[in-house]
Amino acid sequence: MQEKIKKAKVLLEVLPYIREFYGKTFVIKYGGSAMINPELKEMVAQDLVLLKLVGINVVVVHGGGKHISDVLDKFGFESEFRDGLRVTGDDEIGVVEMVLSGKANKDIVTLINKHGGNAVGISGKDGPFLYASAYRDSKGYDYGHVGTIDSVDTAILQNLEKGSFIPVISPIAGGNDGKTYNVNADIVAGKIAEAIGAEKLIFLTDVQGIFRDFENKKDLISSISKDESIKLMKDGIISGGMLPKVNSIIGSIDAGVKKVHIINGTLEHSLLLEVFTTGGIGTEFHI
Repeated sequence: MQEKIKKAKVLLEVLPYIREFYGKTFVIKYGGSAMINPELKEMVAQDLVLLKLVGINVVVVHGGGKHISDVLDKFGFESEFRDGLRVTGDDEIGVVEMVLSGKANKDIVTLINKHGGNAVGISGKDGPFLYASAYRDSKGYDYGHVGTIDSVDTAILQNLEKGSFIPVISPIAGGNDGKTYNVNADIVAGKIAEAIGAEKLIFLTDVQGIFRDFENKKDLISSISKDESIKLMKDGIISGGMLPKVNSIIGSIDAGVKKVHIINGTLEHSLLLEVFTTGGIGTEFHI
């Protein structure tokens, strides 16, 4: 009996969080090992379904970098990265779209539905709701079919929300020039969060958050301001694949997203720990 009482108390502990977030929308960027490890994939799907069932609207944006690299390698293409972004040529873009909007997307949809959710897989070309143009860095470097988001039409997301569906979005967008663009999933998640006025934007990654000593995984920063984030990027402490993520976070905060978090997706039920525990886990970004 005491064990049952303990379980009841645990349920009551999450009541204030359910009350606070009921009817709100979370955008969750899903990637890294949590998309590869079979047990973690099941847990993430369970977490997403539970969040939806307690009244939190969930929008999932996924990556698939490792899957893309594996398939490109099989086709004889060599992956090239610059400042954390994958250079995507005319030949590669078809493979990238096939992996992201095909297998990677539908695997997530299948798992969510398996655990009692109602997921619908789409890309930015559906609707269409994501419009992109060619990305150029400050030096004018050509990344091929790598895109930057120009606009977000949220109509399709609003309709899916009305139908109690969980949208699962691959970061492929169309351009007014008729081309297909591969957009970094972190950037897509941020732009969508901005457009729909999300309560939270949560990044599932392979690390706990932002470290002052990233190489040795020491001195985790639990809370960080926008200005401090910019300084850490200039100092090279935030670098590589974390750059587009943090740039996206800064843009989202400027656009009014209330809270942005980077959490370790390799922890069991990390989403529930973040949402339903005091202080959460990982690094929280604020103004």
